[in-house]
Formats: sequence, C-alpha cells, structure tokens
Amino acid sequence: MTVVKAAAAILALGVLGSAAQAADCARPGALGTARTLEIDAAKYPRIGTKSFPQTLPLNDREVVLTFDDGPAATTPKVLKALADECVKATFFLVGKPAAEMPGMVQKIAAAGHTIGHHTWSHQHLSSLSHADAMTEIDRGIAADEAILRRNGIPVSTTKFFRFPYFESTPALLDALDARGIVVWGADLWASDWNVMTPEVQLKLITDRLQAAGKGIILFHDPRAQTAEMMPAFLRWLHDNQYRVVHVVPPPDEQPAVAGGSHATR
Repeated sequence: MTVVKAAAAILALGVLGSAAQAADCARPGALGTARTLEIDAAKYPRIGTKSFPQTLPLNDREVVLTFDDGPAATTPKVLKALADECVKATFFLVGKPAAEMPGMVQKIAAAGHTIGHHTWSHQHLSSLSHADAMTEIDRGIAADEAILRRNGIPVSTTKFFRFPYFESTPALLDALDARGIVVWGADLWASDWNVMTPEVQLKLITDRLQAAGKGIILFHDPRAQTAEMMPAFLRWLHDNQYRVVHVVPPPDEQPAVAGGSHATR
C-alpha cells in the first residue's frame, strides 16, 4: 500500500468510532480513544469556555487533546506518546513551519489525528487590519491544505481553526463562520508557554483537570517539557478513568473556500 493510500485509509478509520481504534491498538492496557465526535460549524461554530459560551458535549471525565504551534522537532515525541496509548488528538498547525516540515504534517495526518489551522506565522491578529489578518489566516490554511492535498488527504479534515493567543475579532469570527469553519478555544490550559519541569506541568494540568472534570485541553507540541510529560499524562488519564474523545468534521463536508488557521499561545 502506498503512503498516500495508507494515510487515506487511516483517516477513514478515524471516523468509524472507538471499536476500529481499539482494534488498531497494539498494546494491551493502553488508554485508547473512547469515541469519535463529529462536529460542524452549523451546530458548534465556536467552542471552548476560555473564549466562548459554548463547548463540546463531553461527558464527565472525557477530554479532547489539542496541540498548537507545530510542527516542530519535538512533534515526533508527542506523536509517539499518543501512538503508544492509541490516542487521537487535534493538531492546529502554523503554516510556515508546516511548509518547512511537510513530512511531519503527513505523519500527523497519516496517524489519524485531526488537522486544524493556526495562521501562517502566529501573529497577534487583533493588532492587524482586517485584510492583513485574513491574509495571515488564508495563507496558513492554504499552506496546510496544499500539503494535505499533495498526500491525497481529504481537505474536509481541515475545517477547524484556533486564533493565536485566542485573539479574535467580531469581523474575523464572522468571516470564519461564513466559511463553515469551527473556531476552537479551550476549556483548560496546560500553560506550557511558561517554562517549567515536566513534573510541575503534569501536576498543574492534572490538578486543573480534576477541578474541571472534563474539557478541551490545550497543549503545545513544540514545547520540550510537554513532549517529555505526555507519556506520564496519558498514563495518569488511564489510571484515573478519564477517556479521550477524538473530534472530527463530518466526512461529507466540503472544503473551505480559501483558508483556515491554527492558533494558541
């Protein structure tokens, strides 16, 4: 099977639910992905209580894992931790490093993870003119989607966007709404933009998760401390009976008109 066909096959399995994902899991006792949740902008245009009133319909002890600002040199370590536990996540890619590391983008998608966008160069969009901000968004989406198309991966997997620093404007939100792109915030931050040891970060995020009970968690795969911590965090989820939900767009959605972006701190 070619790499392109393998990527498409794995992505197709991603929407079949936890049974298929469990069958793909090589390690007995792995955390696994409990279920797959399809969302679209018609019902969930903006999600994540750190930024918006609405979030995903998660049950108690369910989490959605998201990673911003990649790809990066540390991304393979994060991917390995996820693969070892048979867990699927969402990666919000920055277009410039994605264009510089297209092979890493292919690996993320081929592993069955969802691809979202985080702009071209992670600027503060609220400080730009509307036209310049849209150019930054569109350029990032175009870069990510070009890589996916070259590898035969459906662009309908790219209908998710996160604003850098969560700095949106009403006009930008309206523009993304019109394109049917779900804008992601988060419910919990790992705060890994701050320097700390993996052990301190593990305690911080697990304490926050125990207090919240569930939610969309924001990590950054370019952070070495996050990559180091991820295996222990996934084991903690397993040992404390938390379940991972993989979020995907409906498979019959059409591609975005021009672009979409990835964001976060």
